[in-house]
Amino acid sequence: MRKYSSLLLTAAYLLASGAGAALPGSIDGRPVKSLAPLVEKTAPAVVNIRVSQTVAGRPFGDEAFRRFFGIPDRPRGAPRQAVSAGSGVIVDAGKGYILTNHHVVNGADEIQITTFDGRTLDAEIVGSDERTDIAVIRVEAEDLVAMPIGDSETVRVGDFVLAIGNPFGLNHTVTSGIVSALGRMGIGNNTLEDFIQTDASINPGNSGGALVNMAGELVGINSAIISGSGGNVGIGFAVPTEIAGSVMRQLLDFGEVRRGLLGVTIDTINPENAKALNIPIERGALITGVTPGSAAEAAGLKVDDIIVEINGEKIDGASQLSNTIGLKNPGEEVRIKYVRGERTRTTRTALGRQTAQSDAGEDVHPGLAGARFAVAARTGVRGIEVVEVAEGSPAAQRDIRAGDLITAANRIRVNTVAELTEVARGSNIVFLYIVRGDRTLLRQIR
Repeated sequence: MRKYSSLLLTAAYLLASGAGAALPGSIDGRPVKSLAPLVEKTAPAVVNIRVSQTVAGRPFGDEAFRRFFGIPDRPRGAPRQAVSAGSGVIVDAGKGYILTNHHVVNGADEIQITTFDGRTLDAEIVGSDERTDIAVIRVEAEDLVAMPIGDSETVRVGDFVLAIGNPFGLNHTVTSGIVSALGRMGIGNNTLEDFIQTDASINPGNSGGALVNMAGELVGINSAIISGSGGNVGIGFAVPTEIAGSVMRQLLDFGEVRRGLLGVTIDTINPENAKALNIPIERGALITGVTPGSAAEAAGLKVDDIIVEINGEKIDGASQLSNTIGLKNPGEEVRIKYVRGERTRTTRTALGRQTAQSDAGEDVHPGLAGARFAVAARTGVRGIEVVEVAEGSPAAQRDIRAGDLITAANRIRVNTVAELTEVARGSNIVFLYIVRGDRTLLRQIR
């Protein structure tokens, strides 16, 4: 009873103090005087997650400093145990499955969860996906309470939502707000993003917690904030359940996430290059290469075509196309609208399957995180093509672009991702020789 009283007091204070949006007048046509019944229904499904991991130690200053603060005298740089906290949502009480963020549990040596009723349980990672920042963990316990998964496709801007989590270690804190925007991209370091934006207060420790609609359904996994201070400024982001649920099902079924592949290298059409190309449209994804035997080739797509829609969804540029295709399943049929010359055409194709994570930039070198590679598909050309680059990623910051052809690294010829990885292994700095259009460039990757 004390836990419920504390929780409801926290929720009531935040609602009354204007921490989020005003209380809705009604839900499903019934007058609303308090969100307490909704909180009582959903909060028991949210858990606190405690993660411990071994990290490289940092020097602790001089000997007098260590003695004054009672810091153990151990070698500089010695490994140490670090503890961090986050949140999770029970989505299958019978099997003990919990949804959370990849970044909450990544690198964990030990994971413990604390339930709403105060039990502390050991958890294990079932699977994790860095590109969407979603992970599934599992506990063995009885009498767990799960939250039903709602349809995030029905969420609209202006909908009232609750955010439930453990910000700053304050267990089971509830905040309220509205959905501020949908389809946000380029927010974090993830390469696949389609965030729900909310003004419900989200702070450090909320990661992995629940974004809940007024029907008591999970519609998002809280994942990121924008803040200069590290605290809430009214802009938070959640991974929609459409994505989180799909990732969870694949992790449970296959132990990995299998993604669709169109088989093109692309660039973004904007007003500036549209004028240079003398084309009548100012948005879309320009095809700069088509992989032989790919879904794109089967669909009849060619270099210089401009993709403007996938399944009726407008495509504004290369990042949106990569995001849209990457969130679909291998074998899924897509309808593609594209512009060739002065004509707009439509075609259909079944997507192929993306290559393994070993073709991701973060596995090659930290400075290439956010890029994905494939062996060059151009006739008579040898090297590694950059398939996609996430906006704002380390690779993008180093001017690596989709469509670039990497021919050498540190003056060593490379024709496969494995060869590039071998050259980059153990090197803080890698010099890439890149062919872009009719130019050859040298880029320092640090």
